[in-house]
Amino acid sequence: MEKAAESSTGKAADVVVKGEAALKPEFITTKEKFHESVDAEWQRSNGKKASDEDTSVDKNENCTAEPEAKKFKADPEEKTQVEKPDGKRYRGQNKSRPHIKPTTYEEKRLCLSIIQDRECPFGDKCRFHHDVAEYLASKPVDIGESCYLYDTFGKCAYGLMCRYAKAHTTPDFKTMENKDLVQACEGRNPVKNSLSKDLQNRLRKHSVAFKKSAEYLKTLSNNKEKKEQQKNGEACAAELSTALKEVEQKEAETQLQSVPDKEPPVKTVGPLTDADVIKLRPCEKKQVDFQDKLYLAPLTTCGNLPFRRVCKRLGVDITCGEMAMCTNLLQGQQSEWALLKRHESEDLFGVQVEGCFPDTMTRVAELINNNTDVDFVDINSGCPIDLVYKKGGGCGLMTRTRKFEQIIKGMNY
Repeated sequence: MEKAAESSTGKAADVVVKGEAALKPEFITTKEKFHESVDAEWQRSNGKKASDEDTSVDKNENCTAEPEAKKFKADPEEKTQVEKPDGKRYRGQNKSRPHIKPTTYEEKRLCLSIIQDRECPFGDKCRFHHDVAEYLASKPVDIGESCYLYDTFGKCAYGLMCRYAKAHTTPDFKTMENKDLVQACEGRNPVKNSLSKDLQNRLRKHSVAFKKSAEYLKTLSNNKEKKEQQKNGEACAAELSTALKEVEQKEAETQLQSVPDKEPPVKTVGPLTDADVIKLRPCEKKQVDFQDKLYLAPLTTCGNLPFRRVCKRLGVDITCGEMAMCTNLLQGQQSEWALLKRHESEDLFGVQVEGCFPDTMTRVAELINNNTDVDFVDINSGCPIDLVYKKGGGCGLMTRTRKFEQIIKGMNY
């Protein structure tokens, strides 16, 4: 550093010397100046520590005085806000937040016995309104003048609680009914494929019979046994031949049922016979014509029944329900069966099923075939969600071609 200082102060300061760094004058110093700056910083830091010790001693001296009076947890005004109506205190970090329902008028609603015109089983202990005039006075103003349910079905199940109650309420607070419309709508259900309580109970008790699925799964188990026997050399040739013939016969029957009639490879010349024109039998599957038709793909959390109805009005030809898990359908879960619902406006409707094993998928196909009204079943083989993929379903089926083949054959059977 001293050499650099000399070179900078000398006449040849601008000349670059090989092996020496060219330094700016403001960064050049000496050993004496460097040690002086270090000592100054050390003295400053020691001075701060000494002042902190003095203040701590003063604090300790003041500690001999009496402490301040203890504060109450909550003032009387705050206590009334924090307490519940029954006198108990709210607990938790959000106890100071207001606990008010968005619809405060529903805190004391009209009793169901008044709507159904029967005696209230709770009597005086009932916490709902029994005076219709008092309830209507506390009820907010109606949204509109016409009730869609009353205009469509002839009666409104909500009665006086309806937000369009003026359309079907008499001056003496009675709900009206259009008998002609009620009779016309009796027995008419625009939504199909609902899960009945009987079927739900049987699914939960595992008492539903899957005969066709059992037949196919038996052939799968037989094939596995035969492969093992072939590897070990324990099988007899006669038993294998008879079993293989049975499997081939069943596969031939399934192919006859599933594959539509095609034109012969060689055109024949001659009179038209009954063998040339064969109509589909009731046991054979209906073929859906997808050609030149607008198809609404299954959209999870979006393609529900109201959305599909809107799309039907906008020109969609074929609709498909949301992805339904096969295990949830076999367990009889109401939320999963709601994905199979079909509106009467959907003339061509299918459902999408997700699964990763041949046994569950074949049972679901038989369950849908026997208990619902659908035109086709779509197998989900493209879902990338981890919950589905890690189990081997969705896009995981594309890498498990052997299982995928068994699933398609079983559902087709």
